[in-house]
Amino acid sequence: MSDRNLLNGRTFIMISSTASEVNAVDPTRFAYEEADGLIWGSYTGDTVTHGRFVGTRDDDRIEIMYVHGLKAGGRASGRSDSRIEPLPDGRLRLVEQFTFDGDGTPQTSVCEEV
Repeated sequence: MSDRNLLNGRTFIMISSTASEVNAVDPTRFAYEEADGLIWGSYTGDTVTHGRFVGTRDDDRIEIMYVHGLKAGGRASGRSDSRIEPLPDGRLRLVEQFTFDGDGTPQTSVCEEV
């Protein structure tokens, strides 16, 4: 995965999460941008009104920091480390280990490219 712009313009939806039940009708949708290993983007859907993330990618590993508004009110922020996995049909899967600031409980989510 040496392409320095691998994630640029790709969109992913959340398939599963240990932090909450994923809304099958309106899952969280992530829009990625990448330039030379720097990544950033936005997300919305499910429990999130609006979210932003920024981080880096080194080969098949992503490290980001994020913050988002919650539909129930308030906000959440934290950090995550993800592994990029190629799917047989050419799309990508992101397997993410994350924690919310102030909580520290490890969580896992899986997102797949649309």
